[in-house]
Amino acid sequence: MALSEAAHAGAQTEQGGPSHKPVRLFKNISAKIASLPMVFTALVVFLGGTIWTVVYSFTDSGLLPRLRWDGLDQYERLWNSRKWLVSIENLAIYGVCSLIGTLVIGFTLAALLDRKVRGEGVLRTIFLYPFALSFIVTGLVWQWILNPQLGLQSVVRGMGWESFTFDPLNNSKIVMFGLLIAGLWQGTGLIMCIMLAGLRGIDEDIWKAARVDGIGTVKTYIRVIIPMMRPVFVTSLVLIASGIVKLYDLVVAQTSGGPGISSEVPAKYVMTAMFGGQNLGQGFAASTMMLVTVVIILVPWAILEFGGKKRG
Repeated sequence: MALSEAAHAGAQTEQGGPSHKPVRLFKNISAKIASLPMVFTALVVFLGGTIWTVVYSFTDSGLLPRLRWDGLDQYERLWNSRKWLVSIENLAIYGVCSLIGTLVIGFTLAALLDRKVRGEGVLRTIFLYPFALSFIVTGLVWQWILNPQLGLQSVVRGMGWESFTFDPLNNSKIVMFGLLIAGLWQGTGLIMCIMLAGLRGIDEDIWKAARVDGIGTVKTYIRVIIPMMRPVFVTSLVLIASGIVKLYDLVVAQTSGGPGISSEVPAKYVMTAMFGGQNLGQGFAASTMMLVTVVIILVPWAILEFGGKKRG
């Protein structure tokens, strides 16, 4: 009996049983050591910083952080602030228009380039080039273009159309659309490239079958191609949404939140509260609300992207 147990234990050892667990721990040890800085950064800097921000959002921290609990007072003041409410409304307007506009324009450009047009490489470079610029540079360029004394309005009037008026950055009702123009100009190129990569992954036989069945190009895109590109669209949505939530540089460069507070956004509210108003508690509370927005975006994406795979 003892001999059989010993033989069984020896067989387990030879087959990679429990005695091999310590060996597996040190498998690819160099790769694991190389990944330690990233793991440390993710756990300590990102996760630790997030927890630290949420905790201090319940304090009355001013110029310096201090653990003196203030309950929900910071959040109450936040949601009673007209500036914060305006920033939320502006972000919603910009977000919806940017999401739809970037997807539609990006996919349309990708579909046109996918038709093997002449000079595709040059066109692709031209469309993608704005993404290489910082939002500060983009904001300043479009501030000049939309300036009524220097930009588009002045040029058109110089051509003889004296009644032409186009000054969105100084009009509180449409200032967010002036920001939207610059945002679409910069961000559409990246989405176009992602969409183009997805289109190039579609089997050519699908197009041949659609032509044999007499299905038009537009119907093929709507009924066949777009449903097949669901992962590409989900990835694009996450990228666009994350850029919308952290919108800051473009606003500072173009309008600085004006006229008045008509182009305020949450990220600028946070920076103004923390460094302009020396109210860290209020800035932390606003940051926490932005974090909640990001979680609301990421959780459905994770469920759609990974939940279906697990069920499959």
